[in-house]
Amino acid sequence: MSLTVAVDVPAADRRVLESWLRSTSMPAGPVRRARIVLLAADGVGTNEIATRTGASKPTVIGWKKRYAAEGLAGLEDRPKPGRPKTVDEVAVVLATLEPPPERLGVTHWSSRLLADQLGISNVWVARIWRQWGLQPWRRESFKFSTDPELEA
Repeated sequence: MSLTVAVDVPAADRRVLESWLRSTSMPAGPVRRARIVLLAADGVGTNEIATRTGASKPTVIGWKKRYAAEGLAGLEDRPKPGRPKTVDEVAVVLATLEPPPERLGVTHWSSRLLADQLGISNVWVARIWRQWGLQPWRRESFKFSTDPELEA
């Protein structure tokens, strides 16, 4: 099996790949892949492509093969292996919208308190709050403190 892969880039694909190279908002991975494919299409050798892009030879060969087999779709990221998320975001949001129990003596949830109640990391709670735009410390209505020592 030959390691060299002939890469033929149609004009439409070349325009797309060149726009990826010029884009300032494109992630670095697809930009590097586009550069590899365009250099290969221009007849640059695998060793030279590896030197210019900072990728290894197997990486260059792999991306050339994927482009030759799948076209532009082959240059996109694929799902990574690993354990899926185990945190139920909806449960965190619903728990956030409920007031904390009186025994805690607080008027609103903090990420650490809610995380302790749900048995998850406070980092997950804060991440979900940011993602959903929740700010439990900012409420539209006035709340009375549940602290028994307040009047003293």
